[in-house]
Amino acid sequence: MSVISISLASTSNRHPIFTNNASSSSPSSSLKLRTSFLALPLKSHRNNNLRFQFPRPRTTRRPNDGLSVCMSMEAGIGVMATKLGMMSFFEPDGKVVPVTVVGFKEGNIVTQIKTEATDGYSAVQVGYRRVRDRKLTKPEMGHLQKAGAIPMRHLQEFRLESIDGFEPNQRLVFNELFKEGDLVDVSGTTIGKGFQGGIKRHNFKRGPMTHGSKSHRALGSIGAGTTPGRVYKGKKMPGRMGGTKRKIRKLKIVKIDDDLNVVMIKGAVPGKPGNLLRIAPAKIVGKNIPKN
Repeated sequence: MSVISISLASTSNRHPIFTNNASSSSPSSSLKLRTSFLALPLKSHRNNNLRFQFPRPRTTRRPNDGLSVCMSMEAGIGVMATKLGMMSFFEPDGKVVPVTVVGFKEGNIVTQIKTEATDGYSAVQVGYRRVRDRKLTKPEMGHLQKAGAIPMRHLQEFRLESIDGFEPNQRLVFNELFKEGDLVDVSGTTIGKGFQGGIKRHNFKRGPMTHGSKSHRALGSIGAGTTPGRVYKGKKMPGRMGGTKRKIRKLKIVKIDDDLNVVMIKGAVPGKPGNLLRIAPAKIVGKNIPKN
């Protein structure tokens, strides 16, 4: 068999389509097709000992294909709550502790239980904050009615290693899941501050205010002109500040008040009063999550 070499253009060999695998003197030399598109072999190529090398197909994750789903696993089941504000709490020894008061509206009901067989991972979906029926769409209402739950605004899930003991329409009570002194991770959306400059957004220093300086709060130079001739990605510049998801880890539960249905957590949590919070057991390596 004669050896054939074909290229995309006769004037350039930088993009070969067919390349020889063995030496040209070998009678059984084979050729490879290297392309970025999918093509079916022609009948005329079957007798020429041509091997078509197609791009590897992208693997799709399915529930029972043996692939792991990359998600963050919680140390235990958690709840959702509403931020009410901050205050000072006096401990029995007289020490003043700044705390965030967190309240609970109607909700924290299990709406769905996900298993390895149905979804590829184990998780418990929880609903929070009751709303009117007309505030939800028909698919959302159908999903909640299937579990026998009331109409709720927020749905979040907690991925767990074991989902034993949970059932649909089960109500989660905070004082049954946590106790005073426990450490929790609190997630929420930070306060949106709009478009801000470099001084407020990234704590830049301002320029001289006297001696003829005209650069006070301006950003200044952001890079060289000739080399690299562009601005690097990730450069700290003015832009939108806040309004992002943030998690504060290992906050201590100071007080649980069953009469007022509130919880006092030491320190500050994301968002302004009325913001939705997600409270879960704190992840501690070697204690409730493995070291590896």
